[in-house]
Amino acid sequence: MGHPLDHLVFATRDLAGTIAWFAGATGVQPAEGGRHDGRGTRNYLVGLGPTAYLEIIGPDLERPASRAAPFGIDELVGERLVTWAVRPDDIESAAVAARAAGADLGPILPMSRTTPDGEVLSWRLATVYPAPYDGIVPFLIDWGTSRHPAASGLPTAELVEFEATHPRADEVSAVLDACDVSLPVAAGGAGLRAVVAGPGGTCVLL
Repeated sequence: MGHPLDHLVFATRDLAGTIAWFAGATGVQPAEGGRHDGRGTRNYLVGLGPTAYLEIIGPDLERPASRAAPFGIDELVGERLVTWAVRPDDIESAAVAARAAGADLGPILPMSRTTPDGEVLSWRLATVYPAPYDGIVPFLIDWGTSRHPAASGLPTAELVEFEATHPRADEVSAVLDACDVSLPVAAGGAGLRAVVAGPGGTCVLL
């Protein structure tokens, strides 16, 4: 069956502007997810079905952090679909498999964020920056006992297409296969592409 998609990460330097653009393009208003305590970022979410979602992440202007923002947000010009996450049954085994296949995702670390209503969501994450293969190899997430964000009544859109290109497409596909992850990868410049549709229209995330 493979590891299921958990979420797409659409990063931006202008969080308010990107949210307005997405809402205007799709007719779906992203819901506030919360703040990443100590990381200087916050996010807004759109459900992509019962077990997956789109994360729009950007700087938390009210609570900046002295450390570099995750996903290379500080270096972005505009917005970009920087990477994605899968949710394996066993994050430790998946991390070992990824490393053996040539994609070292780093140590598994705990993270958390506080929702607008004060709930603290906690998870474990295996990710590094710069990401292996330009973020086309996904990072790993384990929500443990926390409620999954997609189960919290998010506004929803449809993920119509999701694919990637990379100059070493065969090598990337081999790593994905070894890690039991499904994603079409064609030869080309490194990048992810998702098409998301809502009642107001369709937008392409690159």
